[in-house]
Amino acid sequence: MTSPQQDGLPSARPAEAEPSSYGRGARILSLGIATTGLVTFAFFSLASHALEEVEYKGITLLWSVMFLIISIIYRPVEQLLSRTISTRRARGLEGAHPLRAAIVIQLASATLFLAVALAFRERIERDVFDGSAALYWVLVVGVMAYAASYFARGWLAGHSRFGLYGGLVLLESCSRCLFALAVVIGVASGQTAVALGIAAAPLVSLVVVPWALRGRRADGDGPPAAREAGDPGGLGQSTRFAGAVLAIMAAEQALLNFPVVAADVTAQDAALAGFVFNVLLITRAPLQLFQAIQTSLLPHLSGLAATDGSEDFARALRVTLLAIAGFAGLVVLGLATVGPFAMDLLFGGDFAYGRAGLVLVGLGMGFHLTAGTLNQAALARGRAGLAAAAWLGCAALFLAWLLLSPLDDPLLEVEAGYCATTATLAAALWLIERRAAPREA
Repeated sequence: MTSPQQDGLPSARPAEAEPSSYGRGARILSLGIATTGLVTFAFFSLASHALEEVEYKGITLLWSVMFLIISIIYRPVEQLLSRTISTRRARGLEGAHPLRAAIVIQLASATLFLAVALAFRERIERDVFDGSAALYWVLVVGVMAYAASYFARGWLAGHSRFGLYGGLVLLESCSRCLFALAVVIGVASGQTAVALGIAAAPLVSLVVVPWALRGRRADGDGPPAAREAGDPGGLGQSTRFAGAVLAIMAAEQALLNFPVVAADVTAQDAALAGFVFNVLLITRAPLQLFQAIQTSLLPHLSGLAATDGSEDFARALRVTLLAIAGFAGLVVLGLATVGPFAMDLLFGGDFAYGRAGLVLVGLGMGFHLTAGTLNQAALARGRAGLAAAAWLGCAALFLAWLLLSPLDDPLLEVEAGYCATTATLAAALWLIERRAAPREA
């Protein structure tokens, strides 16, 4: 019998020989991303104290628009690489992972963004950034730079290089925060100086890539014989998966960013968008923290789904959801106790944050984290289309609520709608998992 090397195949290794990456990876990655979440919170806290309210609103809008775009167009490739590489590794295929489809999709996404941004430059500057050319160019440069950053994240996650993944996002947040700190201490001044940190951060984070490639042969497309039936590396299958994840990312960003944009467009108070953004930071920071768990969860679950590890699959979900429940309970308790005081201390401004509304956002954050975890299970099981339908449906309900709500308080409108929507979403994804699980047994 010929060996895999003699047949031109990459060296195979039994899945059982691979050490469990989820718990260890989540712990390692959590250290980096937990710090990242705190540093991101510090960036906005410093910016809110360094800038006038209208200038700070511009920074929050820049952030919201940029991460709306990059989460929609780049996260699908990150998830695609993570699932594809981890699935192949679970089957014993360590080398020659197919990257061509991911590269084509990522380049197409970045090129399309650049073409649209340049074509509508005048309108974007005028209608989004109140005529600021500096904020426009920060948006363009930052979005293009994140194409490489998110590709690197997917490659690192698929190979379980979670320490380097954490280092990448930590470097990104720290470098960004230094720009806001420079304005606070007087080394630099103005809105543009703070905004430049948002564009520079993804470029700085790429310094971890040489460490990732050191001592490791660069992956490329393997020969056709290296691919198995059902291998998720083909262009057609990859495009369908990425399209479903793109829809999921668009829906998630609608939950987080549309309220900020809507407040800026419809509210009489020009600074309200900044306060809506501050409230939603209660959920953004934990989402960034639990990105560590979700990032390590997808490759782990994908490997288990590929090797019929249904009991371990269910155990990983159960442990993660219990951790989320405990964390969310602590956050809600903290918001009920010192929420308004903490928001006033961190962000200042002449605005009263309601205790009940903050608690609603805390509950919504817990449901959002639950939905994100169940979403990874759906992606690992190959049910990205059903998950996308759930996300899009709930996002549509949330947007309808914001447009038709009878509430007079626009901030409470966002808080109540967010909590109800994420609860509905978590329930829908739980039903998808319940129906999928017996087929995996």
